[in-house]
Amino acid sequence: MCGVAGIFAYHQAALPVDRAELVAIRDYMALRGPDGSGQWHAPNGRVALAHRRLSIIDLSDRAIQPMSSADEQLVISFNGEIYNYKELRRELQDAGCVFRTESDTEVLLHLYAAEGVAMLARLRGMFAFALWDNRREALLLARDPFGIKPLYLADDGWTVRFASQVKALLTSPRVSRQSEPAGLAGFYLFGSVPEPFTLYQQIRSVPAGSYQWVDALGPQPPQQYFSCASVWAQAALVRTPSMGEPELQEAVRDALVDSVRHHLIADVPVGAFLSAGIDSGALVGLMKDAGQTEVQTVTLAFEEFVGTPQDEAPLATEVARLYGVQHARRVVGEKEFAADLPRILMAMDQPSIDGINTWFVSKAAHEAGLKVAISGLGGDELFGGYPSFHDIPRWVRSMWLPSRIPGLGRLTEQVQAAFAPLLRGLSPKAGSMVRYGGTPQGAYLLRRGLFMPIELPALLGPDVAREGLRKLDPLSHIAARLQPGPRTAYGQVAALETSLYMRNQLLRDTDWASMAHSLEVRTPLVDAPLLSTLAGPLLNAGASKRKLLLAASPTLALPTEVTHRKKTGFTTPVGDWQRTTARTDGAATTVSRRTGPWARQWGSSVLKRAAW
Repeated sequence: MCGVAGIFAYHQAALPVDRAELVAIRDYMALRGPDGSGQWHAPNGRVALAHRRLSIIDLSDRAIQPMSSADEQLVISFNGEIYNYKELRRELQDAGCVFRTESDTEVLLHLYAAEGVAMLARLRGMFAFALWDNRREALLLARDPFGIKPLYLADDGWTVRFASQVKALLTSPRVSRQSEPAGLAGFYLFGSVPEPFTLYQQIRSVPAGSYQWVDALGPQPPQQYFSCASVWAQAALVRTPSMGEPELQEAVRDALVDSVRHHLIADVPVGAFLSAGIDSGALVGLMKDAGQTEVQTVTLAFEEFVGTPQDEAPLATEVARLYGVQHARRVVGEKEFAADLPRILMAMDQPSIDGINTWFVSKAAHEAGLKVAISGLGGDELFGGYPSFHDIPRWVRSMWLPSRIPGLGRLTEQVQAAFAPLLRGLSPKAGSMVRYGGTPQGAYLLRRGLFMPIELPALLGPDVAREGLRKLDPLSHIAARLQPGPRTAYGQVAALETSLYMRNQLLRDTDWASMAHSLEVRTPLVDAPLLSTLAGPLLNAGASKRKLLLAASPTLALPTEVTHRKKTGFTTPVGDWQRTTARTDGAATTVSRRTGPWARQWGSSVLKRAAW
């Protein structure tokens, strides 16, 4: 896990690379890679790559980056882990390739030399990298299938600059800070900025599951090589034979153990986040099944939750005892939150209504001496653990006809807006139900939306709201994540939750919050081969059984206290803490996954208080 950066002066009239500018961009990301740094410059002075290193695989100096091929025609700066690199390495060695290191980075160089961009579909892992191809005189930017690792580029029409963080690019005086209305509108709608947008017009994200060339003509359009929707669509087309419960359980277990085993590959100890939920608990059990003899787990507890159903620590301790792992309980209180808040807002690379929980559990893991931790992120998206899997199909069925009556949706929104003072107990979304509820994309906007589009003019001003909604086009943005269309309601919701909420919020928050503590977080439930293997069987499984299949996958299944515990999510008492903060600085804020009144107040405050 590292930080990548670089500059490519592609236009013939552009100034050569400014070395001091490159170093400033790179070293802003020092916490992403505290173990070393490097840079490479092309002889013509027009291309340069840089790197910050967090040593996980091949800890020797031989594996420093940027790394060049033996013939010096290829140079790469790579962030992430390739979990199947050993298999790929053996295959390449059999084909005659000679390796100088034990790193997965060198595997990427040889594999690209052999297969070009076709190699991307063969990589199992999380990655974002920049590769300079001297023969082609072009730069390749690429991201992993789910977008676990970030990569941003800024193009001024002459020169492209890229980095693992938006704020790193902003260290350059040559990167414009002109605001992006689509990014602002997206944040107020979803609680996170939807890719490829950022808060800046000049900075864009390389889309997840895509690659992008930059050549003498500048950045070319991104090319997608992986789509979650296509996996679910294919699973519905290729009918998986019906399985009995024992056979289905065995298939799920085998696929999960395979993913966990791959995610344990490292030259440093691999620990785990542990809550009282099914996802993290099952993964700890599967880590032991996969051969990890010593496991350090970390649980987050809050002073305000002690003795309440929201206190996950006691049950997490029981799970740790079940699997015989070393366990640490870390308690966080209001004073520590207040002391950390400035650092949290500075580390938050793009605004978010979430991530505080991951900040503190990553801090605890770092304090425990870990450089790598397993997370249960992705379990709800794959195994259908969110209310959206029930709500969205139900809303689409009930609102299909009313939503098609011309003008009715807008009328109900206007009526609620006009009588808002008399309808204070009614959700602000209620008036939008008829307008949006009749389609999967509209129902998803209702389910995950922080605010509705009709509310944005009052928040952003009419001009910014109008331009932001025009550029973002939220319904089309959501619908694009359903192409090619999954034929089942389950596949549709899974594709949307994975490609929107998980990608833009959970994965992004996990990246900035963990990397601020120089911690690599791995997500075995966010894995392309795992999704391809389980999509068919999960479509045939009963809705009430999917999460139980995960819970029963370890040799020692999770206890009923975990499997039958009411779902609370990974929550924090930040809403209560911020009431105190509000009285002292006049800013009413919160950090919560919920879309209640406190979360709706977070947006304007976080934008004012953080460095955007």
